[in-house]
Amino acid sequence: METDTRQAEGLTPQEAMPGQATPREGTPREHTPGARPITAPPRKRRSLLSTLLWAGVFILVVALIVWFASTRGGASSAGGPGAGHGRGGRGGAGGMATTVSVAQVTRADVPIYLNQLGTVTPLATVTVTSQVSGFLQSLGFQEGQLVHKGQFLAQIDPRPYQATLLQAEGTLARDQAALVQARLDLKRYRLLLSQDSIASQTVDQQAATVLQDEGTVKTDEGAIAADRLNIAYAHVTSPVTGRVGLRLIDPGNYVSTVSNTTATNSLTSSGIVTVTQLAPMDVLFTLPEDNLPQVQARMRTGASLPVVAYDRTGATELARGKLFALDSQVDSTTGTVRAKARFDNGAGTLFPQQFVNVRVLVDTLHDAVTAPNNAVLRGANGLYVYGVRGGVNHHTVTVINVKTGDTDAINTAIQSGVDPGETVVTDGTDRLREGAAVLLPGDCIPVFAGGRGGKGGHRHGGAGAGPGGAAAQGSPGCPKGETRLTAST
Repeated sequence: METDTRQAEGLTPQEAMPGQATPREGTPREHTPGARPITAPPRKRRSLLSTLLWAGVFILVVALIVWFASTRGGASSAGGPGAGHGRGGRGGAGGMATTVSVAQVTRADVPIYLNQLGTVTPLATVTVTSQVSGFLQSLGFQEGQLVHKGQFLAQIDPRPYQATLLQAEGTLARDQAALVQARLDLKRYRLLLSQDSIASQTVDQQAATVLQDEGTVKTDEGAIAADRLNIAYAHVTSPVTGRVGLRLIDPGNYVSTVSNTTATNSLTSSGIVTVTQLAPMDVLFTLPEDNLPQVQARMRTGASLPVVAYDRTGATELARGKLFALDSQVDSTTGTVRAKARFDNGAGTLFPQQFVNVRVLVDTLHDAVTAPNNAVLRGANGLYVYGVRGGVNHHTVTVINVKTGDTDAINTAIQSGVDPGETVVTDGTDRLREGAAVLLPGDCIPVFAGGRGGKGGHRHGGAGAGPGGAAAQGSPGCPKGETRLTAST
């Protein structure tokens, strides 16, 4: 009875009798008189049933995926090759017409451009250095300032050179006086020689003395000129018109012209400041060697090839200039030749060492047969366009192989395949194939009264003709119950 009571309370045999070991499976259990026999749960049978259940669920999910994929594939292939979906419906022959955009093949001028990457390079970049040694007394510019040629930039202490100049001037005065005395003696000696009072050797020696004094005077004059030049060099000016950068030395430092110096607080080679000429400005870039004959032919005729510089993204125009020069040889490693374009850069939009996109106008095809770029497609057999055939409200397309020439940002020159005046498809080509029916802007299409604007309209283009049932009243020139297809429909 005690055992039955414990089992009724939901306790296992091991919990009910903690001091006794639970008999292992397969071991005969002792039967207590009056107690119910204890049996082990069928664990293996439950595990097998769970495995079978999960396997069935997995097989069912896989079957559903396969069935869904097969039905989607069948629906997609129902339209055949060239079938499409969306607003225009299917584009197969005999199917629903596809709404497309078209354009006319016309004659126009097609500019031939070469697009390259270039680097802005100033005409002159000068590092201003001192030509004399001395302490830097002051600077005459603000960093980043625009300066003109000859404008004061820095002052080196001129006092040592002024003192040297005074010494040279004193030496010159002394030697000039000696020269005057020598010339007077020579004059007297020649008079005495004419009276046969002195020997001719004395006259010759005095003439040589005069020449020596004249040479000494010239040396003194050269020393004075050198000292004056050093004083001028102490007043440093800008050699070009441009923008100064950040200063390379501060006032109070000793500037030396010696290449190797151990002087403290001295500057020998880095200079005082860098001045960069900003106008005009050059752009260096490369041209493929295949385009070199065409460019040279234009330059030999004296033509000025326009060049436009754009920013790194190619969206903003920075400056306009012209091709200035070509290098004398082709780089054999890259197959390109270096070219230089010159820009006025009056607005300062070009900055030294800036990367820009360069567009060179090499030539212009005049009165060429052109088609929009998005009308020209590429297929297995080459380039082609979809030409529109048929009459009003009944149009089909046909594949026309074309041969193209040069192209610009909008049009492509057509050398053969289509003629001016033909209509080609520019949008919606991904839903077309040979002989497919199409709807053009201006065609009449059926509408349904009471259709919801934008969704319940004509069946050919997918979009409604207008809000509510207004489209059902028809459009001018179209039968009752039809409306005219517009570009926005």
